[in-house]
Amino acid sequence: MENSGWDYGVPIINIVGENFCVPYTMEMLVKKRIQGMSNAHYDVFDISGNLLLQVDGSLWKFQKKRVMRDPAGIPLLTMRQKSFKWRKEWTVHPGESSEDNNDILFRVEQPSPLHIKTKLEVFLPNNNIIGKRAPDFYVTGSFTSLSFKVYRGKTVLCQVANHNYTWGSICKGKENFKVRVHPEVDYSFITALLVILEENET
Repeated sequence: MENSGWDYGVPIINIVGENFCVPYTMEMLVKKRIQGMSNAHYDVFDISGNLLLQVDGSLWKFQKKRVMRDPAGIPLLTMRQKSFKWRKEWTVHPGESSEDNNDILFRVEQPSPLHIKTKLEVFLPNNNIIGKRAPDFYVTGSFTSLSFKVYRGKTVLCQVANHNYTWGSICKGKENFKVRVHPEVDYSFITALLVILEENET
């Protein structure tokens, strides 16, 4: 697929690791399957069918925990959810970290329900001026509406190209979707945002 529509003035966005930033549009196939009431597993492949990433996890102290691994099974990052009365928040740490680990890659917040279009706001560790901060990235849309996009400012970094599902497949706990990621944007970071959005919606 051609790289038309991208803003090629975007600098390298390296959140998890520079080895996840490639100089071409990364097209990924994400396969999700549900195991039991709370366990979810994601496999991420490139267009040649090579396994890129795996995400799994379950409930942890009555809250969701998801771990991203490389193809060899080595943990890359851990996502933990905190639920509040009006919103959900995730903290993402490098590796398979413990709860009290202060080494944070980024935080993801679900805005007020009054924000109809914005689904997620993403904050890097140095963005900590409470009450005055603007998100470093934000996510709009949803998988089911095929309008999911990740933004930095007004620049689109990622979008869902195709979501392949039926009510039958959802009942069986299986969904597939294709994702296009801007060149030089950390696709493991984008995958983490995809997983968090999907987990919030389900």
